[in-house]
Amino acid sequence: MLFLKNHCVFHRIRYNKIVIDIDSHFPSSKGGGRMVRLYADGLTVRYDDRTIFERLSVRIPDRQITAMIGPNGCGKSTLLKTLTRIISPQSGAVMLDGRAISQQPTKELAKKMAILPQTPEATSGLTVAELVSYGRFPYQRGWGRLTKQDYEAIDWALAVTKTAELKHRPVDALSGGQRQRVWIAMALAQETDIIFLDEPTTYLDIAHQLEVLELLERLNKEEGRTIVMVLHDINQAARFADYVIAMKAGQIVKAGPSEDVICREVLRDVFGIDADIGRDPRTNKPVCFTYHLLKGVYSS
Repeated sequence: MLFLKNHCVFHRIRYNKIVIDIDSHFPSSKGGGRMVRLYADGLTVRYDDRTIFERLSVRIPDRQITAMIGPNGCGKSTLLKTLTRIISPQSGAVMLDGRAISQQPTKELAKKMAILPQTPEATSGLTVAELVSYGRFPYQRGWGRLTKQDYEAIDWALAVTKTAELKHRPVDALSGGQRQRVWIAMALAQETDIIFLDEPTTYLDIAHQLEVLELLERLNKEEGRTIVMVLHDINQAARFADYVIAMKAGQIVKAGPSEDVICREVLRDVFGIDADIGRDPRTNKPVCFTYHLLKGVYSS
C-alpha cells in the first residue's frame, strides 16, 4: 500500500485525536460460500466527539469492482481509509488473508494492496517514470536502486495504462485524465491484487471520467484485480461496479450487486430522492433516468 508517510508526493493528512475501536469478534472469512480476503466487523470510528460510524461490518468481494456511494460526510472515505490502514485501529483489526492488517509489515501489506487518495499531488518537476517507480517501494532493498524486474514492472504498468509515451514528461504538465492514469500506473507497478481509489473521477470532465473508469474495468476483467472505490455518481457506480455499498450517516443501508442496490427504495432512503430506474440497453445495468429531491427527507 502506498502509505502517506512513505511518499512525499502525496498530500499529508493529519487526523487529530481520532479514537478508533473495533469489535474483537470476527466471524469466519467465508461469506456466501466464497472466501472473502478482506473484511471487517464492528468498526467504530470517532473524530474527537463525533462518531463517524459505530459497529459497522463490511466485506469486500474478491476480484470484483466495489463502489461505495452515499451523501457527503456519510463515512465512505473514512471507511476506505480504515480498510487500508491510513487510519490505524487502536483495538481489534481489519482482516486481510486471515491476518489483521495492523500486524502485517508495511512492505508485505504493500504487496497486497495499493491506495490512491483523493486528488494526489506529485512533487514539482517529477517525471511520469519517476512517479511510477515509487510503486516499486515494497520490493526495494538497501539503497533502493531499481532492478531489472522493477523496470519491467514499470514498463508494463505504463503500457497497460497507455502512458508510456508520457514517461519523460513532468507529471504537473499533464491533463487531469493523463495524471490519473499515471497514478493508477504507479499503483499497478506495485503488482498488488487490490487497488483502492478515493473518488478517482473528482475534477475530471466526463470524457476523462470514462477513460479512468474504463481502465479500472479493464484491469478487473483482464487482470483480475479487486477494485474498491468511492464514487459520487450513481449511474457510474451502477455501470461499472459489480458490488455497491450504499452508506448514510455512518451506516451501510444496503450492500450487494448493483441491480439490488441501485433501486428507487435505496436511493430514496440514502439520498432523499425519488428516482426513475430503468435498464441500460447496452449493459443491462440499472440506470437512473430522472429524479427529484424529496422535501424534508434528505439528511447528510
